Amino acid sequence: MSAGFCQEQIVENPIRVVVLTISDRCSAGEAVDTAGPAVARLLQSTIGARVVHHEILPDEQPRIAGKLIHYSDIEPVDMIVTVGGTGPAPRDVTPEATRDVIDRTMPGFGEAMRLASLQKTPTAMLSRGISGIRKATFIVNLPGSERGAVENLAAILPAIPHGVRLVRGHAPDCDCCAPLKKAPAVALSCG
Repeated sequence: MSAGFCQEQIVENPIRVVVLTISDRCSAGEAVDTAGPAVARLLQSTIGARVVHHEILPDEQPRIAGKLIHYSDIEPVDMIVTVGGTGPAPRDVTPEATRDVIDRTMPGFGEAMRLASLQKTPTAMLSRGISGIRKATFIVNLPGSERGAVENLAAILPAIPHGVRLVRGHAPDCDCCAPLKKAPAVALSCG
């Protein structure tokens, strides 16, 4: 685990994550999912997350929404990361499925991811991924390419442990955020 994250929360109670790869081709066995496993590895190696499920679904809005509800309400986890279905193509419906089920939006995640991606490729502005909270579960949409998914996730990783801690009901003044009290108000990280 790297420095700068809410270490106390990670060690005591690991962040439980579900990764949902959204791809017609991968779900039909016509392509191999490399982005979902790469995202899982990054979450495990940087914030010590425990990936409890990884599923591959077709680009079907009701099925995506159903899984988001399932892993927020029935088998709740701290975070659901969707990989794929965020572009402008007609079958890219992950943001719509997410919007249908979230209680609160987290626009800062999408803004941070697009800003970081625009530093690397002008097509980043085509991403429609959104983020939000359903009950006590963060839901984050990432692009479907391995590189795009990893780069976008890396942009928001510093905020995830503290955000999960807050959603779990912990006080916002945890020790891990002491450096933020001296940092500019625009700081996005926990340490």
